[in-house]
Amino acid sequence: MTPGRLAKVLSWTVVVPVLAAILLAFTWGREIGVVLQVLVAFALAGAVLVAVNHAEVVAHRVGEPYGSLVLAIAVTVIEVGLIVTLMVGGGPGSEELARDTVFAAVMITCNGIVGIALLIGAVRFNLTMFNAEGTGAALATVTTLATLSLVLPTFTTSRPGPEFSPAQLTFAAIASLALYGVFVFTQAGRHRDFFLPMTSAGEVVEAEEHANPPSSRRALASLGLLLIALVAVVGLAKVETPAIEAGVAAVGFPPSFVGVVIALLVLLPESVAAARAARRDRIQTSLNLAFGSAMASIGLTIPAIAIASIWLEGPLLLGLDATQMVLLAVTVVVAILTVVPGRATRLQGAVHLVLLAAFLFLAVNP
Repeated sequence: MTPGRLAKVLSWTVVVPVLAAILLAFTWGREIGVVLQVLVAFALAGAVLVAVNHAEVVAHRVGEPYGSLVLAIAVTVIEVGLIVTLMVGGGPGSEELARDTVFAAVMITCNGIVGIALLIGAVRFNLTMFNAEGTGAALATVTTLATLSLVLPTFTTSRPGPEFSPAQLTFAAIASLALYGVFVFTQAGRHRDFFLPMTSAGEVVEAEEHANPPSSRRALASLGLLLIALVAVVGLAKVETPAIEAGVAAVGFPPSFVGVVIALLVLLPESVAAARAARRDRIQTSLNLAFGSAMASIGLTIPAIAIASIWLEGPLLLGLDATQMVLLAVTVVVAILTVVPGRATRLQGAVHLVLLAAFLFLAVNP
């Protein structure tokens, strides 16, 4: 084996998922000490990073806007796995975990990722440009999904509290999945040009000029390693469940903050990908990642949780409280005002980041 080929085989993107899978096999179903908990935490974070890295390779092979879909779906698979494994553990606040995680994902994507991308783009290029038609369609879909799945349960009367009845949950799951499918069909079909990257000069970019797409062989290898990493993430999250809940309780944060931790962990690599795109003057790609992830978090997570609720014990509380609904409403209004002009300055980025800061602060001090 040549030194160059050996270096590729021993790269961190290959070694990390393999080691994570081995660690999962060693720790699954066992009581582990502090040292192993720390190792599992590092392996879990590494597996998340490497999963998104391989998703990016596959995304680069298939091109935009398909690449953003691959990243969004990969992140959502991780999110669903983490939610289900923690809910199975049945810790404090587990009945609200799906709601808290999905809402946190919406706030982080629509305020955090959007804000960071707009701020970076505006600082580097003075004015950021994007396609208002495609971005507006994505925002409308996110708003509809969030209202159907997270707002309406608070006001329905079939069940006491912010909970859907089985029939209502089934409708919300089917509607979410159908709406997400229609958006994907629109984004990848004849309206694909609405979601292509646009430079600050207003020019549409059909393909990236800085690098050639990876070969089919490399893309298939990344797809296989991506599947291994996803399995490792879900399994290690189950192993690390007691440590996550104990850590949140130890610092005095409410149990609902576990959902924020999950969303931050899952979306951190995608935030980095969006920031990189913004630095290359590809704000549309950043917005595709942000709103696509928010959409997938609701449109895929709610149906998966609805199916999982068949065997999960206890209620499934999806309805937002008053504070959360106010934050969601302000986020939607601000996002509309950001998207409609098709261009933004650093001010819009700062406004979105302040909303994210307000969400995080109120999650710690409700």
